[in-house]
Amino acid sequence: MNGGLHAVAREVVRNRLIAITEEMRIALQSVSGSPTVTEATDFFTGLCLPDGSFATMGFQVTQESPVVGGLIRHLNAQQKVVVHPGDLFIGNDPYVGALHQNDLQMVGPVHWEGELVAWAGVMAHETDMGGMDFASWSPKAREVYQEGIRIPCVKLADRGEIREDVLELVLAASRLPAALGLDIRAFVATINVARDRMAALFRRYGADTVRAVMEDMIAETERTVRARLLAMPDGQVHAWDFIEHDGHENRLYRIDLVATKRGDTLVLDFSRSSPQAPGFINATRAGLRGGVAGALLPTLGFGTAWNEGVLRPVEIVAPEGLICTAQHPAPVGSATVETVWVVGNVTTAAINKLIGCTPEFLDRLQAVSSGTMATFNLGGINQFGERFGLHLLDPLAGGSGAYADRDGIDAGGPPWVPMPGIADVETNEQVAPIRYLHRRIDRDSGGPGWRRGGRGAEIALTLSVPAADALVMMHGNQVPNSIGLFGGLPGATVSHRIGRGATAGEGDWEELGPKPGRLPMTAADVYMVSWQGGGGVGDPLVRDPDAVARDVREGVVSEVAARRIYGTVLVDGRVDHEATATLRERMRRERVGGELRPGTAPLAGGRPLGPALRLLRLDGEWCVVSPGGNVLARGSTAWRAGAIRRPFELDALPGRWRLHEGLTAVAYYCPGSGRLLALDVDEVGAPIREDILLDLARLDDA
Repeated sequence: MNGGLHAVAREVVRNRLIAITEEMRIALQSVSGSPTVTEATDFFTGLCLPDGSFATMGFQVTQESPVVGGLIRHLNAQQKVVVHPGDLFIGNDPYVGALHQNDLQMVGPVHWEGELVAWAGVMAHETDMGGMDFASWSPKAREVYQEGIRIPCVKLADRGEIREDVLELVLAASRLPAALGLDIRAFVATINVARDRMAALFRRYGADTVRAVMEDMIAETERTVRARLLAMPDGQVHAWDFIEHDGHENRLYRIDLVATKRGDTLVLDFSRSSPQAPGFINATRAGLRGGVAGALLPTLGFGTAWNEGVLRPVEIVAPEGLICTAQHPAPVGSATVETVWVVGNVTTAAINKLIGCTPEFLDRLQAVSSGTMATFNLGGINQFGERFGLHLLDPLAGGSGAYADRDGIDAGGPPWVPMPGIADVETNEQVAPIRYLHRRIDRDSGGPGWRRGGRGAEIALTLSVPAADALVMMHGNQVPNSIGLFGGLPGATVSHRIGRGATAGEGDWEELGPKPGRLPMTAADVYMVSWQGGGGVGDPLVRDPDAVARDVREGVVSEVAARRIYGTVLVDGRVDHEATATLRERMRRERVGGELRPGTAPLAGGRPLGPALRLLRLDGEWCVVSPGGNVLARGSTAWRAGAIRRPFELDALPGRWRLHEGLTAVAYYCPGSGRLLALDVDEVGAPIREDILLDLARLDDA
């Protein structure tokens, strides 16, 4: 029994609430005509408590999970706003609660017998909401006013009647009013489905019971997450990543996270991140929370109902005015694919570093996936003389990070898109006047490692009309954002170029940088782009040579990469094991600058510090022991000073890595085995940064 409700009845209500959320998804995708919604599931549907806490959500973009709640909290704070049954409210203001203006939100109160019991919410990315550039992503913007209409929170329906004047005002701002209007109608249908199904639930079980079950669902998820945190060792982990180019200059911006885990709580401190940028890459605090939620739901919330309970054990610390807490009127148009995305990267890396120190969860360890989204939008006049717009979701086909026990998934996408989908080639060619020349998986794009990261995809396309304007932007062209873990290398960086006149032959190819912005194209031009693969886990020289040979046969890895990165010698496609052993031994010695110096410490027992290092009690104190039996640190997990530290020429390896001029790669090797223990990409001249500092005193107590 739970508050007078039988356990079976409670489960019935719980599953019915989840089913209602799924019916909301079906309604939205059935009415919307946008491939962003129908194919790529770039949306959120869910049910919230009256205070804005989300109690249910579908398997859509997890970064969007807390955002609709921000709109509800804004409404609750407006004392003059009276909420009636049948009302609908829309908004898209990043300084209120949206991620950026393209993310249009709608919430509707769910009443029963005159009482507000819950809210139904929906949000989706809209291709164009106005602004100085098509698609509302404006690389040259310096203020949020240049990025399209901002709707703080407006009543679209009053007691069930659509306010056509408000709808007309919103549609007038968009270059694609028909597409936007259809999605708004789809939102209305989605909310109506939720209200209808919730009313049936109220009639059978009572509104108090349904609300109690929603609260219990959140509490149950919170308990599960706290239990998982308790299983992890206390201490701090450090993760960082970068964004290059702010739309105006190719400056480097740092997203820095120090995560402190104590008992069943987690503090995520972003205070060391760069100040806000003059360009459109910033995120507001709503975006910061969205990026954190996007990473936490799949890493800590696995197997639970995804809801606000995942966030309740977590405190987010960040002063105002950072790139992830930008202050008005900073431009934030590309927040979702820039700072919000990279917040997700570092949060994912930090949690997985903790997982790497937890025997109970070690099999769930995963490197960073698909560290960027290389955005391509296209707009103009189609073959019918109509204005068209395309937000290409193909970049979601980046590679997923390697796991502790298996390789990453090719084109698996980021973890905050749990059911990734991209439109069929034919669908995109129907929606917009484009023609694909190829769409395929890119060789050598996955991060090398003991477990290899999944490969990213690549495309080449041209136009089927005389001319149109592309809007192209990204980070990750000069930053390897798909971070590898515990000696794994990062996934390849993004490469893209345009071939002027290439449809008629070789053409004149131009390599593009991270923020080319508006890019006029003709039917004679070809745009080609390859996306980031997933990060690797562990030293590539430890990978099974037969697995490397299989990768080469299947076109996953080139033969030159097999030799130079994996130290694997192939003869007629088969491993020469003797030559491979000789080559790997030579490579290990070169790493440490001469002879290997094995230690005498035990190589088994203790606790894991990732898949290679062990934390052992030696002579009464905790020590970090390497695979070569070397003691790298005593009384601390700050082991890097005891390892061999050398520059790593990442961009000289066979493959596709570029480093911004402000970045360098540094490798840390085991003195006794030559094993690669960590590869840090950091700013030039940066000090040694320890990434895992466990509280050994509390470990003793445990």
